[in-house]
Amino acid sequence: MNQWVLTALEPETEGLTTDEVVEVFEKVKEPGVVKTYLQGLVPDILGFAFQLVVAIIVYFIGVRIIKLLRRLLRKALDKKETDEGVKQFLDALVKCVCYVLLILLILSLFGVATTSAIAVLGSAGLTIGLALQGSLSNFAGGVLILLLKPFRVGDYIVEDTHGNEGTVAEISLFYTKLKSIDNKVIIIPNGTLANSSLTNATHSDKRRVDVEIGVSYQADLKEVKEVILEVLRNEPDRIREEDPQVFVSELGDSSVIIGIRMWTRTERYWECRWHLMEQIKLTLDAHQIEIPYPQIDVHMSAT
Repeated sequence: MNQWVLTALEPETEGLTTDEVVEVFEKVKEPGVVKTYLQGLVPDILGFAFQLVVAIIVYFIGVRIIKLLRRLLRKALDKKETDEGVKQFLDALVKCVCYVLLILLILSLFGVATTSAIAVLGSAGLTIGLALQGSLSNFAGGVLILLLKPFRVGDYIVEDTHGNEGTVAEISLFYTKLKSIDNKVIIIPNGTLANSSLTNATHSDKRRVDVEIGVSYQADLKEVKEVILEVLRNEPDRIREEDPQVFVSELGDSSVIIGIRMWTRTERYWECRWHLMEQIKLTLDAHQIEIPYPQIDVHMSAT
């Protein structure tokens, strides 16, 4: 206890002689001196506790206000029928900015000057920017994607550089999330998508189905073309305004390659292709038109 009191009074006893220090210590030992010292700390502790409680209250209120602002922003963008990718990007941006402002407000409650905090952030901005060049380029890439709109949420894209492909599920501040056909989530930096070539398979309302079928050289090509054209005319997903095409595409080593082209709605592309392939095979079989396949004839001679 005596050691603690000496430590507490060290600033007051600096420069005093030994006798004077002992005299001060004897006064401290008198009843009420330590109590008075501790009572002097109570206002500071209570003040800090009050600031802490206020900061916690401000935080929870601020979080609710931020959620309300984001919800109002969503409703406003929904009324204007804004693209889903723009909604996601702006929502993430507003959330980030609002939380930074909330943190600055809480710091001001503890006596930290907001201007000082901003100055510190500004001076550190260059260092942070150099350290996060990749993230900043991804942010800029996200802005370019939203402005130029090479794809939107819901489009099926193929990133040509690395071969990643899937349906665009989300465009965030730094990354774009794709969902593959087997329900995997692929995360690609916005900078990569903004600076590389990609294929948007669902950008247009309609898409052409290209199919090639090999038939025997002994088959009647006119009959083959008529049979396939009949299948195309009866295809329910075919766009009626676009005429189908059936033609000889190539004379292969063991078969005549028949090219088939037909237009369908983009959202029905795969269902249409699968159904078309099945119907062509069944119809050719029904007309006894052979589809050749590689085979090896082995001749054995007795010696």
